[in-house]
Amino acid sequence: MEINARTKLICLIGNPVEHSFSPNMHNAAFDQLGLNFCYLALKVEKEDLGEALKGVKAMNFWGMNVTIPHKEAVIPLLDEVEEEAEFIGAVNTVKRVDDRLVGYNTDGRGFMESLKESGINPGGMNVFMLGAGGASRAVSYHLSKVASKIFIFDTDQKKGLMLVRDLKRVNDNVVLTGDKKNIKSADIVINATPLGLREDDPLPVESDLLTKRKVVCDLIYWETPLLKTARERGCTVMNGLGMLLWQGVLAFTIWTGVNPPVDLMRDTLMRQIEKKRADSY
Repeated sequence: MEINARTKLICLIGNPVEHSFSPNMHNAAFDQLGLNFCYLALKVEKEDLGEALKGVKAMNFWGMNVTIPHKEAVIPLLDEVEEEAEFIGAVNTVKRVDDRLVGYNTDGRGFMESLKESGINPGGMNVFMLGAGGASRAVSYHLSKVASKIFIFDTDQKKGLMLVRDLKRVNDNVVLTGDKKNIKSADIVINATPLGLREDDPLPVESDLLTKRKVVCDLIYWETPLLKTARERGCTVMNGLGMLLWQGVLAFTIWTGVNPPVDLMRDTLMRQIEKKRADSY
C-alpha cells in the first residue's frame, strides 16, 4: 500500500482501540482493489470526542468507524443521522459528504447478511433475544420486520421494556419476558449479552432448553460454551464473526461505493481472531 498526499483517510475512534481487527481487514481490501485509502485506529477519550470530530472535518478524513464508548455520544455531534441509526440510538459508521458528517449503523444489517450467508431465513420464525443493549437493538430492529414473534429478555427490566416499546413502533410482534422457558417456543435463540467472553462464564440459558432444530446465535466472535453446548444438542449454531464481517463490508461500501472482496476480509478477520484466542490461553 502506497501512502501519498492523495490517500483518503478512514479512522476508527474509540477507547480502547488497540484490540481492533478493523484496520487489517479494511486495509487488506483497499490494497487488493488498488484503492488509495488507508484505515487507522485512533484512541479518543470521552472528553475529547467533540474536538476529534472537528479534526476529522478539518483534516478531510473520508469517513470513520465509531466504537465504545462513543457510539451514542457521537450522534448529536453529527450533521445528519440515518433513520436506522437514530432508532438504534448508536452510530458505528460515518461518511463525510462535502462538509457534512453523516452517521449510519451497519450492525443490524450485518447480522441479517450473516444469517442469509448461513442459509437461515428468519421470516415467520419466533426469536428469543437475550439482552437489550446496543447490539440487541440493532439486530432486533431488522428481525422485528420479518419474524413472527420476538421475545426480549434482560435482567434489567427497564432496559428491556424500553427496547420493546421502541420496537413496537416498527412492528407489534415484540414482547418482554422474564421467563427463559419461552425459549421452548423459539426457532432462533440469540445471545446479545457478554456471557461467553470468558471460558468460565456460565451459560446464559439452561442447556435443556436448547432442543434440536433450533438456531442458536451468539454475537461473540468465536464458538462460546453456549454454542458448543447447542451444537452437541443438535442445534444449528452461528457465532458473531459473520456480523463483524458484514458490518465492515457494508461500511466499506458506504465509504467507497465499491463492493469489497468479502472472502479476503473474512480470511483476514479469522486469522486475527485465531491469533488473539491463541494468545489468550
